[in-house]
Amino acid sequence: MKKLALAAAFSLAATSVFAGSLSDPIIEEPVIVEETSSSAGGILIPILFLVLAAAAASS
Repeated sequence: MKKLALAAAFSLAATSVFAGSLSDPIIEEPVIVEETSSSAGGILIPILFLVLAAAAASS
């Protein structure tokens, strides 16, 4: 009978150990990804440089 009572006490103690704590849960913020719009601003300067280089080479 003592072993049964001891086993019951250990099982009750073990469940309270894994029950968690009173601290607030850590909630991660969602990642927001912004889509970039395609524009000609990134390619305009290299094309202008190529045109100027070709004009300088032809003269």
